[in-house]
Amino acid sequence: MIRVCIVEDQTLVREGIRSLLGLVDDVEVVGEATDGETALKIIAETRPDVVLLDWYLPRLNGLEVLTRLSAAKRLPPTLILTTFGDDRIVLDGIEAGARGFLLKDVSLERLTSAIRTLASGGSAIDPALTERLLHHSEAMECAFSSLEPPEPLTERELEVLRLLAAGHSNREIGGLLGVTEGTVKNHVSNILSKMGVRDRTRAVLKALEAGLLSRPAK
Repeated sequence: MIRVCIVEDQTLVREGIRSLLGLVDDVEVVGEATDGETALKIIAETRPDVVLLDWYLPRLNGLEVLTRLSAAKRLPPTLILTTFGDDRIVLDGIEAGARGFLLKDVSLERLTSAIRTLASGGSAIDPALTERLLHHSEAMECAFSSLEPPEPLTERELEVLRLLAAGHSNREIGGLLGVTEGTVKNHVSNILSKMGVRDRTRAVLKALEAGLLSRPAK
C-alpha cells in the first residue's frame, strides 16, 4: 500500500480526494490536515509515502511547509495540487523540494499514476504546466543556480527527455518507445548525469532553460 497524506483546507476538495482514493486498491489515506501548521505535525506522525499538498493554505502555505520539512530532512515525496498554473509556483516548489505538480481538475487515473510515480522515486508534472513553462522559458528567470551547458544528449535520450516532460512514467515511456523499463531507467540516469541534475523534474526544467525541448526531433 502507498500511504498518502492529504493537506487541503477546502473541505469539499479534501473529502472528494479522500473518497476517490478510497476506490484505489494500492493507495491508503493515512492522514489529513487543513492548514500548514497541522500538516507538519500530521506528516511527522504518520510518515506517509506521498504527500498531496495544496499551495494556498492558512497558517503556513505550501512553500513554507516544503521549506520546513526539507530543512528538517523530513520531506516525503510531495505532489503539489493547485488550481493555478503559475510558473513561479512550479519553480519555487521544485526549488523547495516538491517532486510533482498537478492541477486540481486532474482525473483519478492521472492522480493515482502520479502518486505511484512519486512513491517509486520519480517525478510528475502536469503536461499543461510543462507546456506553459516551455512557452515562457525564454522570459523566465530560473530559480536554480546556473549550470554549465549540459553534455550533448543522444537522439534517444532526447526522446526520453521529451516524454518525461510530458509526464510519462518509465513504464509508459518504455511502451511508447518499444524498450524495457530497465532500458528507460538507464537512459534517465544518463540524462541526469549529463545535465548535472539530481532528479527528473530538474532535468526537464534545465532542458526548458537550455531550449532542448523546443527543438524538434530529427
